Amino acid sequence: MPNNNTKLPAQLSDPAKLPPTALSQQHKGNNPIIILLSILLLAGALTYLVGAGSFERDGNLVVPGSFQSMEKNNSLSNLWRISDDPTQAQPVSVIQLLLAIPQGLERGANLIFMVLIIGGMFGIMTKAGAVTAGLERLLGALRGNVYLLVPSLMVVFAAGSTFLGLASEYLLIIPLMVEMARRLGLSNLMGLAILTIPVKAGFLASVTNPVALTVAQPLVDVPVFSGISMRLVAFVVFTLVGIVFMMLMIKREGFDASIKIEFDSSPLSKRHALMLIVLALGIALLVYGSTTFEWRNQQLTAFYIALAVILACISGLGANGAADAFVEGMRKILLAAILIGVAFAIAVTLQNGQILDSVIFQLTSMVGEDNPLLAVQGMFVSQLLLDFLIPSTSGQAAVSMPILGPIGQLVGISPHTTVLAFLFGNGITTIFTPTSGTLLAYLATAQVSWTSWARFVMPLVGIYIVLAMLMLVMAVLIGY
Repeated sequence: MPNNNTKLPAQLSDPAKLPPTALSQQHKGNNPIIILLSILLLAGALTYLVGAGSFERDGNLVVPGSFQSMEKNNSLSNLWRISDDPTQAQPVSVIQLLLAIPQGLERGANLIFMVLIIGGMFGIMTKAGAVTAGLERLLGALRGNVYLLVPSLMVVFAAGSTFLGLASEYLLIIPLMVEMARRLGLSNLMGLAILTIPVKAGFLASVTNPVALTVAQPLVDVPVFSGISMRLVAFVVFTLVGIVFMMLMIKREGFDASIKIEFDSSPLSKRHALMLIVLALGIALLVYGSTTFEWRNQQLTAFYIALAVILACISGLGANGAADAFVEGMRKILLAAILIGVAFAIAVTLQNGQILDSVIFQLTSMVGEDNPLLAVQGMFVSQLLLDFLIPSTSGQAAVSMPILGPIGQLVGISPHTTVLAFLFGNGITTIFTPTSGTLLAYLATAQVSWTSWARFVMPLVGIYIVLAMLMLVMAVLIGY
């Protein structure tokens, strides 16, 4: 593969002048809207093929052993149904399938708005030149040493994910990583991967991740942050493997560390320095607010709006210039809104067709009751598959842990190992599933297609699956 580096800084600082290999990956493959609409149509078809059923629920929690099948008219005449019969289960009609998209957009509205505001905020920073200037000095200080810079950044990102549960908060960082990759002559995909891989590795282990543990652990009657030892081992293993994979992919893309790139080492202008200081303080406050005050998407969006206003005032672009830059930044990631809405529409369709609980019941029935080593793998596989339907970590825990917990006790699997199987299954699938709103937001922000990302990351997903299965066997054998 040809080398992507050059000695001419101007070619690297302007994305339009990057070599074709540095930009082509984001344009390969089918449009992600086509992929998600195909999955939505498949979900609609499944409502005619899968029987209806439901669990009793205590709030959001499934009551174990309460699944009941429901009579259902699967006639294809339901395709053209206009009104619903509330007394019986029915597959979705064409009208319901179309309505699922605006319903999905409404359900994902908080995430959609947050992504758009972040895009607008970075539109201001990019137009003002602060992002390029800051990265230029950072890379100059490290002399463009990717083999020092990338592992260091990945460890920091993974730590934030596994200890604090940061995920959507990292959307703020993605444009920086993409611009850094471009400056080094790498593709958008590589910039995205530098952040996404360690974040997913951190979530896989969830050493003290409150997002996963505060829901999953109490459901199997163990303290929220107990059982850290095995999760800490998993964190080290998954993170190191992710770093090695990333280094190999950077080398495969054609990066040559022996070629020297000239970086601007002159002092930052006062305006650029102030904008970057405000951004750094904003990130620090973001982490503090998310962990201390449990900010969710609405609060985070309000925070990003305030940060964007402050940056606009500092930028020197003027009111009209800042507004134009904000709108341009939003426009570049507008596709995220439709993608996230269609992803949520898939879950809406399965619920409207009343087959989601049936699928959950069938998947949890995969867990054997004779051999704990086989049963723990069944738990893991069931969580891998269930995550396609319920990409929310807390949502998946609420429907699966009340079922898997008692099964684990019957088979001789400890509650901590049951939670570990859930964490591994949930975490691995979110690396690539097109139904994950957060992943789609990452891809849209980085302007990378889902098909390009899936081709890139699937070898790592395979490695993670093997490692997870081995660690689950170890957990059972040592009585974790």
